[in-house]
Amino acid sequence: MDTRAPHRGRPGSSSSAALLELPLQSPGSVFLLRRAFALALLFALELAALSIWLDDAALVGRGGLAGFVQSWGAWILRGIVGFAALFGTFAWLRNRAVLEDISPVLAHSPFGWRWLAGHASAMLCFAALSLWLYGAPLPAAASNALVVVWFITGAAAIALAALAFCPARIWQKLARGTGSLWALALVAILFACVAGNYSRTLWAPASRLTFALAEAMLKPFTSAVVADPTTMNLGTPRFQVFIAPECSGFEGVGLMIAFGVAWLFLFRREIRFPQALLLIPVGVVLIYLLNAARLAALILIGDAGAERIALGGFHSQAGWIAFNFVALAFCVTARHVPWFAARDARAQHPRPVAAENPAAAWLMPFVVILAAGMISRAASGDFEWLYPLRFAAAAVTLWWFRRKYLTLEWRASWIAPAAGILVFILWIAMDRTGTPAADATPADLTAASSWARALWIVIRVLAGAVTVPIAEELAFRGYLLRRLVSADFESVQPQFSFWIALLISSIIFGLLHGNRWFAGTVAGVVYGLIYTRRGRIVEAILAHGVTNALLAVDVLAFHHWHQW
Repeated sequence: MDTRAPHRGRPGSSSSAALLELPLQSPGSVFLLRRAFALALLFALELAALSIWLDDAALVGRGGLAGFVQSWGAWILRGIVGFAALFGTFAWLRNRAVLEDISPVLAHSPFGWRWLAGHASAMLCFAALSLWLYGAPLPAAASNALVVVWFITGAAAIALAALAFCPARIWQKLARGTGSLWALALVAILFACVAGNYSRTLWAPASRLTFALAEAMLKPFTSAVVADPTTMNLGTPRFQVFIAPECSGFEGVGLMIAFGVAWLFLFRREIRFPQALLLIPVGVVLIYLLNAARLAALILIGDAGAERIALGGFHSQAGWIAFNFVALAFCVTARHVPWFAARDARAQHPRPVAAENPAAAWLMPFVVILAAGMISRAASGDFEWLYPLRFAAAAVTLWWFRRKYLTLEWRASWIAPAAGILVFILWIAMDRTGTPAADATPADLTAASSWARALWIVIRVLAGAVTVPIAEELAFRGYLLRRLVSADFESVQPQFSFWIALLISSIIFGLLHGNRWFAGTVAGVVYGLIYTRRGRIVEAILAHGVTNALLAVDVLAFHHWHQW
């Protein structure tokens, strides 16, 4: 087994009864989670198809309700998705007892196949109406009537799908149990959509303010500032950039507002109002100033001769680093500054740490790899020379928690490497579809000295085959898969995990692999199956390591550098 948990044992032993009862004692909302996940997956697939199929450009220039659809259609879809996500998240965090009461009732409720058939019929009608609406322009009266029917059909399709997965009485019980939460979520999403749509008109003045701030920040560091507000070009005689409206910092401001509102709501009992509300405008101002500082720093880096670093890694990563910094400062200030933190919260969270966080050993190696990756990409140009920083950070963290890992069972079978080979074959098969047989070695790596090139490759292989598999399997299989079963994840034996936890953790793992998300999800499922069947985290780590080692061979022997 991978942990020395209280319920550890084998069938037939004294603890077998506890093991067999674990799935029933794991979160009572598991049946509700299964239905909710299936419903969300159905809506996600249909939404993706609609987004690809329907082009709002076909409605440009039309008046009446068709023009309204062109301006607000995408925001309405975002609002529906956002409302569901916000309501579901807050209901889980705030009214979990209600969900756990509903779930057993739902377990005995048959699936509504007739409602699902009605949903399919409504979607076919919606598709036919969409062809008509997005086709040739119609007279104003006919167009307005078509849009009304189109909206009604779409709403009916959503309602019918909801009733198929969850009976009406369950929805009513959920609405009563969560009180006004639905109204709060609706107001928040309406505000976000309206603000997001109309914020485009603020991009131009906001970018001019950003331009002025970045110019002021540059002047203390260089005497030759080139600033042209008419063209929005800013820089030095050696290096200049164009401050586009998208660089105004509005994305960071929106993220900060969303993060701040959600945090204050979730931890409202641990903070003092109204003074805690000041944290949101302070965070907004700080993230806006840091965006201007990012542009000034980018120009100074380019002026120093590192144009590729400025326009490459630094440009793409500095904004996320700044947001993470401000978000962390927000949390620390709210929890530890007496003027913001409630007395009860300070009593519950005294300054000395009394107990060890059980999740730290499972998550920290992966977290430090992500943090080191952001830093190394920010300081890199076209080629990430600082990749060894990821390896070093992970190695240090794994050594720090070595005592925890020594309690795990590090015995593996032949199934693990076999599974790693299988994942490699599947990965290569999916990668070769539409991909060139080989690609050139990165120019920077080719131009480097032989010892520098060899050292970088050795560390890259070691990271891929050793530290990355350990960190990712600890985080996704050892922690996340079991955490989806129970908050007390260390008491969960992997053999008794639910398939829904395996699927969700694998999808999240796959999404972290970018455009190879499907291959990553399949790999996550295979590694998860090994872990849940064998019960030892080392099995998943070894399989993952074998896959990555074979990918390294594929990269170096056959020049498939896009794998790295």
